[in-house]
Amino acid sequence: MEGFLIAIVSIVFVLGVLVLVHEFGHFAAAKLFGVRVETFSIGFGKRLVGFRRGETDYRISALPLGGYVKMTGETPLDSRTGAPEEFMSHPRWQRIIIALAGPFMNIALAIGLLTVVYMVHDEEPAFWGEKATVGFVAPGSTADKVGVKAGDTIVKIANVDNPTWEDVYLQTSTSPGAAVRLDLLRDRQVIATSVVPEKGSEEQGSNPGWTPYNPNTVASLEAEMPAAKAGIKVGDSITAIDGAPIYSTESMIAMLQQTKEKPVELTVQRDGKEFKVTVTPQLTNDKGESRYRIGMVSEPKYISLHLPFKAALSKSLDENRKFSFLVVDLVKKLARGAVSIKTMSSPIGMAKASGEAARQPGWSPLMRMMALFSLQLGIFNLFPIPILDGGMILMLLIEGLMRRDISMRIKERAYQVAFVFLMLFAAVVIFNDIVKTVPGLHQHLP
Repeated sequence: MEGFLIAIVSIVFVLGVLVLVHEFGHFAAAKLFGVRVETFSIGFGKRLVGFRRGETDYRISALPLGGYVKMTGETPLDSRTGAPEEFMSHPRWQRIIIALAGPFMNIALAIGLLTVVYMVHDEEPAFWGEKATVGFVAPGSTADKVGVKAGDTIVKIANVDNPTWEDVYLQTSTSPGAAVRLDLLRDRQVIATSVVPEKGSEEQGSNPGWTPYNPNTVASLEAEMPAAKAGIKVGDSITAIDGAPIYSTESMIAMLQQTKEKPVELTVQRDGKEFKVTVTPQLTNDKGESRYRIGMVSEPKYISLHLPFKAALSKSLDENRKFSFLVVDLVKKLARGAVSIKTMSSPIGMAKASGEAARQPGWSPLMRMMALFSLQLGIFNLFPIPILDGGMILMLLIEGLMRRDISMRIKERAYQVAFVFLMLFAAVVIFNDIVKTVPGLHQHLP
């Protein structure tokens, strides 16, 4: 119940801010050019609360799935008098700016939020910005099936050369069910292959079954367990088992399950020196899970970011640029049928993600999530679909080239078709999120 409440509160906060910023962009641009704004609404449907100031009714409405700014004479269905304060009475370039202002504000918010996060405090795994060397490949995973091995370095993924682990994650997370081309460096040879993240999982291909190279540095030890008894200390790094290199904690765990109670020789590094110790793994039972362990914990190293403004802004611009291209690429794949519509998230999925971010220590995870949602909202609204801001901009550009208005009948039909399409799309995405959220529901569906 607590998790549910956190998810609700966090998504109301996140969506409220994003919608407010978006609609304020339209509002401010309209006011700048003297367009009369009748309604500024957070949410759709019945008016719940609000106030009127001047010519505008500021309100919160019943359906909290967006918002709108209603300008006089804005839609094809509005009656027009030709008054100067009407939207259609203004030059097309001014109407284009008004339409652009909402998405622009969302993109600016995304850049601003990440800039503040990087300036004040942010943490990320040390391997996130390092070259993509594979530390472990889960047996039977998609990566394992195409021959990826621990120790391989991904030197190219899709069109990205010498990618970091961040680049790798971004490429695979947007390609569920679609082949992602890889160039692997192994023993000084480049091996070309591809990995196809499986459809249907909640992660939707965010991890094809590999984990990054991450040194097995001992973070803590359990007393009376084999590692402590053998003289291993906190800060030591385990680099090999029986002479076989290990590149991650997951790799070490997997090897211990194979050797079982057989004594193994660990290669240990301490203060720049290397030595070997022999330990005998011990069978333990934790919450019903039995496995062989030596009693040490290795945690990923994290780095803290406290960047000056210029560096923080530069990093924020770079991150938003990467995510922008990935969002557009995902939509292209969706249109081609290369990925499933299940990759899209409704407010239900967004609430789940926001709740998980809100439960993490500190405020930066939620701010990062809000920045990503804001960027996606800004880009989505620029798509050339009638009803969306991009659709209005496209029609205005076409009218500018034609030097006359598109007929009212064509505009009405375009808006009606777009409305039906978006409602059906939203219904499918919401249904998919409900199926993914309610445990076991998919098992009862045909």
